[in-house]
Amino acid sequence: MSVRVSDHVLRRLRAWGVEHVFGYPGSGLRGLLAAWGRAGDEPRFVQARHEETSALQAVGYAKFSGRLGVCAASSGPGAVHLLNGLYDAKLDRVPVLAIVGTTDPVADGTTDGTSAGSADATADATAMSGTHRRQVDLDTLFADVASEFMATVTTPDQLRGVLDRAIRTAYARRCPVVVVIPADVQDLVSASPEDEFTTAPDPDHGDPSAVPPDVPSTVPSDESLRHAAEILNSGDKVAILAGQGAAGARAEVERIAELLGAGVAKALLGKDVLSDELPYVTGAVGPSGTRPSYELMRDCDTLLTIGSSFPYAQYLPDADSARGVRIDVDPRRDGTRHPYEVNLVGDAKETLRRLIPLIRGAERGREWFDTVCANVRRWDEVSERRAGLSADPINPEYVARVLDPLLPPDAIVACDSGSVTTWYARGLRLRPGMRASLSGTLATMGCAVPYAIGAKFAHPDRPAIALVGDGAMQMNGLAELITAARYRDRWRDPRLVVAVWNNRDLNQGTWEMRAMEGAPSFLPSQELPDVPYAQFARSLGLTALRVERPEDVEEAWRVALEADGPALVEFLTDPAVPPLPPHTTWERLEATAASILAGDADRGAVIRQGFKAKVQEFLPGREPGTDTPD
Repeated sequence: MSVRVSDHVLRRLRAWGVEHVFGYPGSGLRGLLAAWGRAGDEPRFVQARHEETSALQAVGYAKFSGRLGVCAASSGPGAVHLLNGLYDAKLDRVPVLAIVGTTDPVADGTTDGTSAGSADATADATAMSGTHRRQVDLDTLFADVASEFMATVTTPDQLRGVLDRAIRTAYARRCPVVVVIPADVQDLVSASPEDEFTTAPDPDHGDPSAVPPDVPSTVPSDESLRHAAEILNSGDKVAILAGQGAAGARAEVERIAELLGAGVAKALLGKDVLSDELPYVTGAVGPSGTRPSYELMRDCDTLLTIGSSFPYAQYLPDADSARGVRIDVDPRRDGTRHPYEVNLVGDAKETLRRLIPLIRGAERGREWFDTVCANVRRWDEVSERRAGLSADPINPEYVARVLDPLLPPDAIVACDSGSVTTWYARGLRLRPGMRASLSGTLATMGCAVPYAIGAKFAHPDRPAIALVGDGAMQMNGLAELITAARYRDRWRDPRLVVAVWNNRDLNQGTWEMRAMEGAPSFLPSQELPDVPYAQFARSLGLTALRVERPEDVEEAWRVALEADGPALVEFLTDPAVPPLPPHTTWERLEATAASILAGDADRGAVIRQGFKAKVQEFLPGREPGTDTPD
């Protein structure tokens, strides 16, 4: 039976269980788009507003489903636009397949107006150095981001092996892969027998010969387990750092923490790994983290890291003060930021199941555990007081704090990069059943709304919430509201809430300049126009609210969470409220204040808000919401 290459592609994607492809159409995809029409839009083509956001939607889909995210783009410009999302997938280790179509340079001509009619030019369409219109050297472009697998299909017979190996690699390596299919190849006919190409694959148990040979074993040796147990049993003050690699081992992480009397801090990508209701969970760690997590790492004598390549060495224990054990499925991941004595290579769940029987919990005292729990309770009081401080007009920390108890039990939360990351990391306490993620390693702006859209296609029966700063919203969030409005009827639970912290400032960068450079805010780069976000959302038929007073914050959240479709809430927040690192000292505050007195446009408010926030750590028990005098 003769079948076109483009039809084969969609058939094989369906066989792998792919239900959605996020993309933007173009002439380089013309054969595939025609095949989609013949296939009745299966898998469904989800049209983003930009190739970058289509890739980010695929990342969000993969993060919140565990399944392959697929995106598609055409030719040079579209391929270039995919890079940000693909790098996000690479650095946060999620499986994403990018299908890139290239146009025929014979049809497009060359940039100098002459004809590119040679057969060699057509065959080399995917490796141009820029001499042809809309063409770039894709091998060079994707060499790093798709270093695990990239291939170009030039004949029909190559397709089956290329596509299957790409998908198996994406799953096995948790990485982005790229398959380039030129437009003229998409229309070629293959005479391969039907059953030779449509054997249903299993993404979890694929052909071992197709998986790269250096995939690590999932079970560490008995000797290394005994050595790890010896280190952990000898510690009096054990800290656990949990990352996204611990996501499938919730019960095991809880059990070993209880046996060790340990506190558990979470990397941002592991925020939903363990419930924040547990008294020994200290919350996020790092510059956006909590004070108890900082104290946990500062004071521990033993560190157990599970499924994390946490990048901030300054937030880990001193090298000479704490012994270390690390669990990770991939030995290539960075474990050099702390001198771990034992690196257990294996799946977190299975490794912990084998390690737990070796832990001697009955012999352990409770003093360290009680201290950790007391620090968590103290921090919660401090955070509530900080959130209740007055601001002009709304305290950004208060916005997140109010959302916390209102979160639906099955909520999916996507957070953007910026100062909003701090309010998310500290203000939201995740409970069992909730999911949350962000661009943890690349920390790209503009990811939250595309993530939330991808999450809605992965879980159309669950509410999704995107937490976004105004800079990220202007970058691409506004455009993707159009996508949310377009597909709202495809979701069984149509709720997708976009919350915008509107402070008219690129706030994270502004505070970094103040605290790290000793420089006042440079308004030409940092000041943002005051865009009417709610008005734009309303013009698309979405529920939209603009909140200008703190007393209206809770009701706005309730209205948005109860809406019968996508909703946007625009909160006018104070840019002078500092996203203080958890270890901020009075000396650092004084240095920051001195550096901005000479010229910061908002210097009075910055100093006042910084003082008010810091002083909450030193106050005795106060009634929540009681302000500190200016």
